[in-house]
Amino acid sequence: MRIDKYLKVARILKRRETGKQLALNERLLINGKIAKPSSEILVGDKVRILFGHREIEIEVLELRESASKQQAFEMYRVIEEKKVDEV
Repeated sequence: MRIDKYLKVARILKRRETGKQLALNERLLINGKIAKPSSEILVGDKVRILFGHREIEIEVLELRESASKQQAFEMYRVIEEKKVDEV
C-alpha cells in the first residue's frame, strides 16, 4: 500500500494530499529513509512523520483498503511522539 494512502486510511492525516506534500518536502521517512508519496509500506515498517513542531513515529501493524474509526486505530502503534524545534 502507498504511504500517502495508508496515512489517510489509518486517520493519521485527514487528506492524502497532505501525505504527498510531507513526502515531497522530505518530512516523511520509512525505516529511516526519505519516502516518496508512492513508497510502498509493509506490516512492521517504522514511519516517522515530521509536522511543523511535532514529530511522530509509528509502527505499521495492519494494512487495510478502508477502515472504520476503531479499525484505523488498530492499524498502527505510536512508538514516539515529541515536540521539536523547527530547523
